[in-house]
Amino acid sequence: MKILMVCLGNLCRSPLAEGILRHLSSQKGLNWQIDSAGTGNWHVGHPPDRRSIAVAKKHGIDISGLRGRQFSTADFDQFDRIFVMDLDNYRDVLQKARSEADRLKVQLLLNDQQPVPDPWYDDALFEPVFKLIQGACERIISRG
Repeated sequence: MKILMVCLGNLCRSPLAEGILRHLSSQKGLNWQIDSAGTGNWHVGHPPDRRSIAVAKKHGIDISGLRGRQFSTADFDQFDRIFVMDLDNYRDVLQKARSEADRLKVQLLLNDQQPVPDPWYDDALFEPVFKLIQGACERIISRG
């Protein structure tokens, strides 16, 4: 399974999702390829936000070595499933889709049309966002 996590800047939410899903899949002995990207290019080459690194570390996950990159059309060829954090990300990713097969790979991480809140402007959101993403990643693992 090859899974891509996407948010706006690949700085807060998608690196957390990548790190959490890598951690969980490793614990289950799954040989999954997991990556993350942003729809924007502002943080290409940068590490995740220090607050994302801190909350992940608090839960035993090291995401400090991840580096931001921008989502591209080629990602449709590289990944089986593409999970996005909110409806803006969903629309931005679908705009790059070339076919129905591409579009079918894309879904909201929380599945119930709920966005994963962007914690960028509120330090207090990082822990709740971690928990939301963790729950979603546990569901992904359980469904295979």
